[in-house]
Amino acid sequence: MAEQTIGVDADIAFVGAAKQAEMVRAGEVSPTELVRLCLDRIERLDPQLNAFRKVFAEKALLEAEQAEARLKAGEERSLLGVPIAIKDESDVVGEVNTHGTDGFDEPAAADAEMVRRLREAGAIIVGLTLLPEMAICGFTESATYGVTRNPWNLQRSPAGSSGGSAAAVAAGLVPIASAGDGGGSIRLPAASCGLFGLKPSRGRISLAPAVEPWTGLAVNGCVSRTVLDTALWLDVTAGQSGEAEEPPPPERPFVESAKTPPGKLRVAYSTHAPRAAAPPEVSDVVKVAVSDAAELLSSLGHDVTQQDPNWGGIGNNITPRFLRGVAEDVATVPHPERLERRTRGFGRLGQRLPDVLFERAMRGREADDARVNAIFDSCDVLVTPVMGGTAVQVRRWEGLGAIRTVLGMSRFYPYCIPWNHLGNPAMSVPMGFADDGMPLAVQIIGRRGDEATLLSLAAQIEAERPWADKRPPIS
Repeated sequence: MAEQTIGVDADIAFVGAAKQAEMVRAGEVSPTELVRLCLDRIERLDPQLNAFRKVFAEKALLEAEQAEARLKAGEERSLLGVPIAIKDESDVVGEVNTHGTDGFDEPAAADAEMVRRLREAGAIIVGLTLLPEMAICGFTESATYGVTRNPWNLQRSPAGSSGGSAAAVAAGLVPIASAGDGGGSIRLPAASCGLFGLKPSRGRISLAPAVEPWTGLAVNGCVSRTVLDTALWLDVTAGQSGEAEEPPPPERPFVESAKTPPGKLRVAYSTHAPRAAAPPEVSDVVKVAVSDAAELLSSLGHDVTQQDPNWGGIGNNITPRFLRGVAEDVATVPHPERLERRTRGFGRLGQRLPDVLFERAMRGREADDARVNAIFDSCDVLVTPVMGGTAVQVRRWEGLGAIRTVLGMSRFYPYCIPWNHLGNPAMSVPMGFADDGMPLAVQIIGRRGDEATLLSLAAQIEAERPWADKRPPIS
């Protein structure tokens, strides 16, 4: 009987946040049942995955009871009773925001603005997910918290820095989880774990209380099972951010965009990678995934052409900006002596960067923007790889110093960070599986402020090639 119950529960665990919210409103499942489902799955599966730093079992169950009282009182909130996880880089009141380190020890005095809005929408936080120290790396491993593993293959990484969130959602431990992206940290874990991940436009979601983290490269978002889940998250959290370059509000709710066909779009595709700190490394398998996506979009009636962005020397501006942003973050750690040697090395690289190089990089963004974004004069969206291959092996860069690590990551992860630099929305969309059994994905980029078109197109792809029903072996 226990095995049969687990099977029924697993179906609900994988339906996604929007569907769970709908089921709660319809009385098909209670918030307490959803929270217990998450807690049971975390207890059973997380020892293998190491996705969570902390789980709020008692608090989450209490909040579930409160959600049920609100339901009985007739309250309507878009995420009422839905369990979620928060990446351990956003303030949660009363909890130490570790940023993946052992260097902080003061509990947060208040929720971050994004977290506040999620609670206001009725979401129940069941735990905090792991990340690499200071969210620097494209893998989720640290000396303090160990190795986080990919549920599709425990010897592979869920990438980073939102690796804990991606592993948790992919394995059905929670239906949706927060993520941040300063250079690919939403899209890389989504691609590695077979999820949908949208990096919003710069300024779309508030970063408060943080101000201009990573010299403006960083944005907030989520990783989710479905396009509709992310659209719902955006409707809850976006707007009135007060951030630099905040885009205008959408013409309609993002959920409506996800439910509306995109019409005929002009689609460009390219596998040509920009060079950042080192020459890019791109496998044939991801090039085939881009070709597959191009053929699919053509079959859906879109006008598809091959066209490369004019990258120019964009890496000459991205690298100083990234390193300075990391150094500024590392300088905020109250106990830097507790950081890993590599993390302290990243800090030194950025500190030693001459101001003149950083200032030149920031001035160069305007020219990069005009040159690269000129591609959208002749297309509506651009399709590229997300990264150079399928999910990397765990410990791929273990024991390496900061320089060798950043060179290695820049070779394997060249496609994402340009869009942090420029501020465009960009998403990772599942595109089947490789011969090694790992998920494949493509990145689709839109004009600044145009998440609506991306969500509409992603939902069209999802309807044609559903992915949310695909479950990893660890589930």
